[in-house]
Amino acid sequence: MQLVLQPDLAERVHDALLESICAGRLAPGERVTQEGLAAMFGVSRQPVLQALMLLKRQGFIVDAGRKGVMVAPLDPDHVRHLYEIRAALDGAAARAAAVRMEGTLAARGQALLEAGRAAVASGDTARLIAADVDFHLFIYEASGNPLFAQTAASHWRHLRRIMGAVLRDRGSYETVWREHEAILQALVARDGARAEALVRAHAEDAAARLAASLERDGGSDSRLAAG
Repeated sequence: MQLVLQPDLAERVHDALLESICAGRLAPGERVTQEGLAAMFGVSRQPVLQALMLLKRQGFIVDAGRKGVMVAPLDPDHVRHLYEIRAALDGAAARAAAVRMEGTLAARGQALLEAGRAAVASGDTARLIAADVDFHLFIYEASGNPLFAQTAASHWRHLRRIMGAVLRDRGSYETVWREHEAILQALVARDGARAEALVRAHAEDAAARLAASLERDGGSDSRLAAG
């Protein structure tokens, strides 16, 4: 894949690498080199170095001793911490959204629910992840408080990567969207307390399942992130 040289080339290399990590094309624990990535993207080593430095600061790339750097492993404790933050933010956003849930918002929520069901039927994990993210961003937007989305933005790239591990089989897909349906019903009923409780349970359940999978498999596994 060739990238056209532009002043923001390092940023574009960063975005391409991040997409590969989140999509599982670069698996947890996989070693990468400046030379290999420069050849992959058809650029010099300098923008690759800048992109890797930024990804290290963001926690997606870690040092691998004398062998350079590698994609950060999926760590069970990190998963729990991320989902703890997500549960708190999503819960507060859902309570606020329930107050504002009127006809137009309810219709949008239903459309997102139908898109999620179609994604389940397709079996396309990338489509499922996109639909899942869209549903939660809808809750942030419906809250009327833009700071929910802004605060969560720094975590969602990690969450998107992790969701590829959560959504590994049809049973997981169907569970996620049944929970989304219950959340939407609570929002439409303007039951803020129930919506918050369901959203928190949704995040906590996902964290528990993924952390258990990682611990059972002895750490990060390329199968977990490959969705």
